[in-house]
Amino acid sequence: MPFHSVNGIVLHYRMHGTPGRPRLVFLNSLGSDLRIWDAVAERLRASHELLFYDLRGHGLSEATPAPYSIERHLADLCGLLDALGWTRVVPVGLSVGGLIAQAFAARHPERVEALVLMDTAARIGTRESWNDRIAAVEGGGLGAIGGAIVERWFGAAFRSSEPATVAGWRTMLERTSVAGYVGTCAALRDADLTPELPAIRAPTLVIAGSEDLSTPPDLVRRTAEGIVGGRFAEIAGAGHLPCIDRPTEVAELVAAHVAGAMAAPAARYDAGMAVRREVLGEAHVERAGAAITDFDRAFQRFITEGAWGTVWSGDHFTRRERSIVTIALLAALGQDEEVAMHVRATVRTGASPADIAEALMHVAVYAGVPAANHAIKIAKATLAQMKGEAAR
Repeated sequence: MPFHSVNGIVLHYRMHGTPGRPRLVFLNSLGSDLRIWDAVAERLRASHELLFYDLRGHGLSEATPAPYSIERHLADLCGLLDALGWTRVVPVGLSVGGLIAQAFAARHPERVEALVLMDTAARIGTRESWNDRIAAVEGGGLGAIGGAIVERWFGAAFRSSEPATVAGWRTMLERTSVAGYVGTCAALRDADLTPELPAIRAPTLVIAGSEDLSTPPDLVRRTAEGIVGGRFAEIAGAGHLPCIDRPTEVAELVAAHVAGAMAAPAARYDAGMAVRREVLGEAHVERAGAAITDFDRAFQRFITEGAWGTVWSGDHFTRRERSIVTIALLAALGQDEEVAMHVRATVRTGASPADIAEALMHVAVYAGVPAANHAIKIAKATLAQMKGEAAR
């Protein structure tokens, strides 16, 4: 049974799945623990590497005195990932776990391959509703609210057909530490991530159970709409915990989303390589490829996907216009070799010597005469070489 000391506490976690496959980290809801994901794990483990952990104050993770915050839960997540050496992941967050996942994606975008949010929102409930719940639990324990909470966790059909299972999950809820439950209620009370949604750039799937009364589908949908490219999916008949009452549908949605997100960088790389060859020429790209070592392999992939597969593949500027802008910027920055390379590329982009001369006049005005003068010498020499090569 694995435990890690993280961020000043002991966290309980569990790992499943296949090493080398996409890494998914699952974040549980208020009053639950990592066992809520068991049925989903069985359906994903063959094609993914999976990490589950109990939030602070839940399951077998250590409880500290209330109140907690989303920032503290986020620090726990980052600390656990760092301890395990997981640098890039797909967070799958449910309810308060979804808020933690949103914060992680917004504040650590470089660590997020894709994002799955489930029955959550950027803002859940009101200060009054959370204060009332805190008071109820502090006054009467979790048993005082257990029945009402579980009613919201599952769809009507599941509650009717699986009464023993529902009773078991209620027992899990009521065994949650009061400090952990109340502390996380405070985190939910104080959290509003609405301003941070535009900062989430990872491919995002947002799932809601159609019978969820805690975070109704319309609320969840609005969160999806606040995320650039966010996609919304509704699971019919599911409550607040679709991972329990509809695990097959959840696993299928997650697997399809992750597969699509992982395919996107490969598509960007292929598109970028095609554009790179078209602009710089086959010979240049072949020489650059032959010179790649393990030291710069990741960098070469980055520029192929980022510069060529994204910026140069856009349709706002023409190739000629991008060529002119690029030469001006490189000249202003004093990047001599790159200036020469992109001057050579004009034979394929359609930018003329007159275009280059005009761009360098702008450099003289806005970046300084010495920078423009130096770039003009490079451009003249390069154009002369190109003319000589063409005459042979």
